[in-house]
Amino acid sequence: MPCSLEPLDVGIQIPYHFRCPISLELMTDPVTISTGQTYDRASIESWTATGNTTCPVTRSPLTDFALIPNHTLRRLIQEWCVANRSLGVERIPTPRQPADPANVRTLLSQVSSESTRMFIRVDSLKRLKRLARDSEKNRAVISAQNAREILLSIVFSDNAGMGDLLKSPWNLGGQSGQYYTRQEQVVPDTESDSCELTHESLAILSYFPLSESACLFVASNPERVSYLVNLLFHPSSEVRVNSASLIETVIAGTRSPELRSEISSSDEIHDGIVGILNSPATSPRALKIGVKALFALCLSKQHRHKAVAAGAVDALIERLSDFDISNAERSLATVELLCRVPSGLAAFAAHALTVPLLVKVVLRVSGRATEYAAGALLSVCSASEVCRREAVAEGVLTRLLLVVQSGCTERAKRKAQMLLKLLRDSWPEDSGSNCEDFGCSDVVPY
Repeated sequence: MPCSLEPLDVGIQIPYHFRCPISLELMTDPVTISTGQTYDRASIESWTATGNTTCPVTRSPLTDFALIPNHTLRRLIQEWCVANRSLGVERIPTPRQPADPANVRTLLSQVSSESTRMFIRVDSLKRLKRLARDSEKNRAVISAQNAREILLSIVFSDNAGMGDLLKSPWNLGGQSGQYYTRQEQVVPDTESDSCELTHESLAILSYFPLSESACLFVASNPERVSYLVNLLFHPSSEVRVNSASLIETVIAGTRSPELRSEISSSDEIHDGIVGILNSPATSPRALKIGVKALFALCLSKQHRHKAVAAGAVDALIERLSDFDISNAERSLATVELLCRVPSGLAAFAAHALTVPLLVKVVLRVSGRATEYAAGALLSVCSASEVCRREAVAEGVLTRLLLVVQSGCTERAKRKAQMLLKLLRDSWPEDSGSNCEDFGCSDVVPY
């Protein structure tokens, strides 16, 4: 059969037994199922994920859904690729095997066992971290083994009031409801080993969501929160970012407004999160976690002024161009929230880049970004005549009129209408947008 893959030469034929029976493409990760048939892993996983319980080729019922890697066939395919390299065939990479539940259980057992040497515990955590980092599928396997409960017990085992908690069995909402007692906690050999064990556990936790009970476990104890805040100033940037990740997860997963407000009341927590955004060598992951954590903190209105005092205004404005779409949306939402407190509004109005950047964002990033940018512009232009003139000079009028006529959200259109009405006195006399038609627009108060 002629090859359907590009950029292979049309004369190249892929051997029949190298093709997946489902996709008819060259297999990159061949696996064998219970009927003895071999398929590409992605294809057979998609087949079973849609509810199919039979072998696609033989139509025989599957006695189990285990996928056994066919290493021999994969090596033959790789050798064929190498032999045909001159014809444009690229060698398929050796796939990383998904996490094995039995292996994960063994690693977690080593991590939590008091009889296991400390360096083995740490090494097991590092292996778990590599698995968690590789794929969402691996994270699901790890999570199913009550990993979050074990990791949280390690992170807070020697601090934050864990002694009182461990006097009786406790549960963090794992799938099996397994309980852990004082005797099951990890007792580090040395202080440095304890720190490494804690930091590796924290790193793995950053890959997982937490149950409501797990978030409450952290949020309800000021000492545990204080411990995470202290880690925001750790010499290691990875530890700082992982701590920020857990803080954001806890705030987002805590239903109680009082507890969320209590967490956000700390001056240090705002300093630490803004510090992550201001770091000159901040990675994309650090930027993402930093802006998510800052947004979570700013949801508590009574403490937004602390974010402003920590330098959030400069961090958000100067980092805006570094964000991808989702993080830009969250960043602009945070800008709009901070514009609703006097100190934040004054700081944004005084920043030279605020108006030009917000005008540039309108209709350039996404519908949500346009909505948040229009809301922030409405706030700063309401507070400053200088900002109004600057916005008009940056060409905001044309963009706002396009928003009103576009498929943006009703909230975005409402904000654009209100901003156009506010800027009416700043329109140039020869502006074609100053017309009676728009004067009839129904402006809904925001």
